Amino acid sequence: MDVAGSVRRFGSETSKTRDALLDCVEKLMLEDGYAAVTFRAVATNAGVTPGLVQYYFRTLDDIFSAAIQRYSERNIRYLTKALDVPSQELLRVIWEYSWSEAASALTTEFMALGNHRKSVRAEIAEATERVRTLQLDALKNFDGRGPFGDDLTPGALLLLISGIPKILELEESVGVHTAHQELVDAFERYLGTAQPRKRAPHRQR
Repeated sequence: MDVAGSVRRFGSETSKTRDALLDCVEKLMLEDGYAAVTFRAVATNAGVTPGLVQYYFRTLDDIFSAAIQRYSERNIRYLTKALDVPSQELLRVIWEYSWSEAASALTTEFMALGNHRKSVRAEIAEATERVRTLQLDALKNFDGRGPFGDDLTPGALLLLISGIPKILELEESVGVHTAHQELVDAFERYLGTAQPRKRAPHRQR
């Protein structure tokens, strides 16, 4: 891919060149892991000089931060649209999204990156919090009713929904499968019985 062209004095965040460079960053991370991302590697994949890459990103941490921010924005746009469904479908949407995120190789690389580069850890935390806030806002009509009773707050319910896929994916990555399907089947049954909370008229907005 050739993204070479007229070099800007300062790399614009809305530049097509910058976006294409971040495409190369994601490609490198997916194929060879985050450790393979260097100025030279990004430049080689993009068909430009390392100097051009540094017009847009002064440091490797700048590259990773930009990649995380762009990934987060994509997730926010997707979720905003996906969560625009009838309330009885919200848990299913979040459940399916959580599985896709847990299985995402790019997510795995970003998490590993955060464990090794403290300077970008805050970006990962902020991206996670944004997604969680969006999901919590969508779940405001739920209180956990169903086989789990009324004890789960929307936040607890969200962590349960999003946490199960992460734990199971983590275990399966090292070859552990015992009782996984039992848990998935049980939660699938829960999704079929959980109902949105009936809100009092004076609390409606």
